Amino acid sequence: QSEKILKGVVKQQEEKIFQLIDKSGEVSILKNEIFHLKRSLQHAETEAKVLWEELHGKEPKVDAAHIQERLLQRQEVDKLRLMLLEKENERQMLSDK
Repeated sequence: QSEKILKGVVKQQEEKIFQLIDKSGEVSILKNEIFHLKRSLQHAETEAKVLWEELHGKEPKVDAAHIQERLLQRQEVDKLRLMLLEKENERQMLSDK
């Protein structure tokens, strides 16, 4: 009788462990999605900022090549920021484990 009870408790514990593993995987997927959404948002904000600065700047004529160059420069800066963010996220995930 106690063996049956013990087997039932072990089975319940195994089920709980599997549920936790599933939830852990879901959390990792959601963190990854959040990271990609943040990156997309940052790209959009960069483009908007460059266009805003160019359209409201002192220069009366808007040079498309100049805007493109500034946009590429901003994107490069954002890319470097993202690399830093990725490293920080990796470090955080390792420390969480």
